[in-house]
Amino acid sequence: MKKVAVIMGSDSDLPVVEKAINKLKEYGVPSEVHVYSAHRTPVEARDFALAARENGFGAIICAAGMAAHLAGAFAANTTLPVIGIPVKGGAVDGMDALLSTVQMPTGIPVATVAINGAANAAVLAVQMLAISDEELAAKLDAERKKNAEGVLAKDKAVAEKYN
Repeated sequence: MKKVAVIMGSDSDLPVVEKAINKLKEYGVPSEVHVYSAHRTPVEARDFALAARENGFGAIICAAGMAAHLAGAFAANTTLPVIGIPVKGGAVDGMDALLSTVQMPTGIPVATVAINGAANAAVLAVQMLAISDEELAAKLDAERKKNAEGVLAKDKAVAEKYN
């Protein structure tokens, strides 16, 4: 099975990023977690991205706040799918990170999830890997069914109370 790289621009992003790490573990997807900065460690970030495919990765998740160039820096150096997590913080509470992550030039896409949307970043990475992995696809299907059953149980409880 391919691995997912989980990269954060600062260890202060870890409380957000842990949700992605934990979700990948739930699905049994191996991951590696690193702190690289697009601005402070550009060579290390570039080298990791360039070698990611040959090192067994199938997708890369990048979390960064404020200027949030990390996902774009990775996407510029790999053709693997890159998923950006804009991290809340700074003067405009994450909107700067969201816009920096989503506004990519043609040919260098970054799939972008919601501000602090780490769990969805992990699910999206799992979905990408599941394109060629039937076992992962079955796990995704089972999780969707479980989520639907949970909502229907809540619907029943609310309907019984108020109808």
